[in-house]
Amino acid sequence: MMIDSNRLRFLFCLCLLQYGFVMLLPAQNQEVIDTDFSKGQLTNIQNVKYDDLVKFHGHSCDGLLEGMQALQVGLKVLYPDGIVDRTNTRIISRSSPCLTDAAIYLTGGRYQYNTFYVTDSIPGIYIIQRINNKRTVIVNRKEKVKPEIIDIMGKKAIAKELSFSQLRKLKRLEDDYSRKLRRDKPQLNFTVTELPNYIWAPVLNSSFIKTDIINKLAK
Repeated sequence: MMIDSNRLRFLFCLCLLQYGFVMLLPAQNQEVIDTDFSKGQLTNIQNVKYDDLVKFHGHSCDGLLEGMQALQVGLKVLYPDGIVDRTNTRIISRSSPCLTDAAIYLTGGRYQYNTFYVTDSIPGIYIIQRINNKRTVIVNRKEKVKPEIIDIMGKKAIAKELSFSQLRKLKRLEDDYSRKLRRDKPQLNFTVTELPNYIWAPVLNSSFIKTDIINKLAK
C-alpha cells in the first residue's frame, strides 16, 4: 500500500516531537577574533561551535547550553557586528563549572591576565565588559524558564543525597530542559542589562567546589 508523502512527513515530525530528537539540532555558533600567532596581529576569525565547547567541558548539559546562550545575548550587545574580540573582553562568572567553562572558552578570559574571575555574589549569571570602551552588561536567566525541580535535585546531588536512579532522573530532567533551550531563541530565555560606569574589581577565591564530578563514582 502506498503512503502519501505528506503523511510520511507528518509522521516523521510527530516522532521528532514525541521522542525528543530535536535535541540533535545544533546550538548557535559564535564568531570570534584572535591574534594569528603567539606574537601576531588581530586577524584570526574563527567560528566557535557548541560541540567545541562540549569537548572542552567534558560533556553536554543544560548548564553549558545556558552559559553559551547567555553569553551570546550579552556579547551581541557589546559586539553588535557579531564578531567577539577575545583579546578585548573580560568576564565575571558564577561558580558553576558549566558556566565558568563557557565563559573562559567563548570570551578568552583568563584568571592570570585579570580578565576572568568567579563569584556567586553577582545578581546574574555573568557580568561581561568590553575593555576598550568599558561598556558592561549583566546577563541573567528569566524567571520560570528553568524547572525548579532541577535545582532542588541538583542541591541534593551535590550533598550526595541522591541514589543512582535519582541521578538518572535528574539527568533526564536536565536533558528535557536542554531540548527547550535548543528549541528557543536565546533572547526568549535571557535578559541583558547595561551597567553604566562599572568598575572592574577582581575578587580572588579558589575555594569553590567542582560540582560536576562529585558523583562520578556513584553506583
